[in-house]
Amino acid sequence: MTPEEMAPNDRRRVERTDAVPLGEFTIPEVRKAFISTGLLLLIIGLFLYMVRDVIVSAIAGVVLGAYLLPLYRRLLRKLKRSTLTAIVTIMIVTVPVVLLMAYSWHEISGAAEYLNKNRAEVAAGLTHGLQRWRFTSGLAISGDVPHWIEKASKSIAKGAEDIREAGSQISIGLSVLLFTAFYILTDHKRLIEYIRSKIHGRYRELADETGKSIRDVIYGALYGTFLTQAIKSVVVLLMNLIWHVPLAVVLAIMAFFLGFFPIVGSYIVYTPVALYLILWRGDLVGGVIMFLVGFLGNTMFMSMYLRPKLAAEKSHILNFYWMFIALVTGVYTFGLVGIIIGPVLIAVLKAVFETVSGANRPGILDRLYLPEKVE
Repeated sequence: MTPEEMAPNDRRRVERTDAVPLGEFTIPEVRKAFISTGLLLLIIGLFLYMVRDVIVSAIAGVVLGAYLLPLYRRLLRKLKRSTLTAIVTIMIVTVPVVLLMAYSWHEISGAAEYLNKNRAEVAAGLTHGLQRWRFTSGLAISGDVPHWIEKASKSIAKGAEDIREAGSQISIGLSVLLFTAFYILTDHKRLIEYIRSKIHGRYRELADETGKSIRDVIYGALYGTFLTQAIKSVVVLLMNLIWHVPLAVVLAIMAFFLGFFPIVGSYIVYTPVALYLILWRGDLVGGVIMFLVGFLGNTMFMSMYLRPKLAAEKSHILNFYWMFIALVTGVYTFGLVGIIIGPVLIAVLKAVFETVSGANRPGILDRLYLPEKVE
């Protein structure tokens, strides 16, 4: 009887009993195994050293390609050509981002140039703003502001020079990201089949459970993160428009990207704006409202509560507490890509533990990890 003619249970039984006792290996075979293992570890170490500077870009490319697959498949039915469809799909996402970044850079450059040309006026305005309030009426910063602006200009110039010097590394990182996403879109079926073909039958249950957990937590983490970031940016934009803050759109865009980091995030935007309203405009109420809405709403509620809650509910793998730990510690340990790595690590730990312990039935793990059902 061939393996194809066996029943699935018979095949699994054969796969689980095809192990060879260690005592049956000969010395040459053991020597060959050690040499092969050592060579494999050496090559893996050299490979990781080679890609150490772009590994984050590769991970981001995998995630980007995986979550562009629905759009890619929809466009493929119309365009019929895989390569063209992948290019169009990636451009739909990247072109708007590039345009937003270019617009932001243009606006910020114009504001910096204005600030540099009007140092005395800015210093006088800030001094006047400080003297409005009793607790700062004795301060005068007219002589300090030009020095601050000069230092800021030098910092900006040094930052621009650093960016130019790192241009090759940045371009390599972007290339790896885009080509990885392109590869995932065009060859994802063959890649999945190849990976599954290399997984031995005795590990198939673990691989399936781990793969499902990874897929679900990544979807939940990205859903919660991007939705809360969009809401926070809209809140910042509306407050800027209500109080007629300059660069309202640019500040909202900055809040979107900076807010990916829990705690340290969009407060870098709304705190200076609140001070601007208090000191420059003399609007104490507006500045206080701006700060309170930003701190209590954007930072505390959305970043620390709403984001992990939405992510946990969408993933159906981790509950609020574990998703909160995964997002916060993941970002502070691995940087921005920790939004993905943090939840994945805890989800893989859960999948391995459940598979090894046979804890797939309802029990304590479900109460510890699974989010509560939403009515």
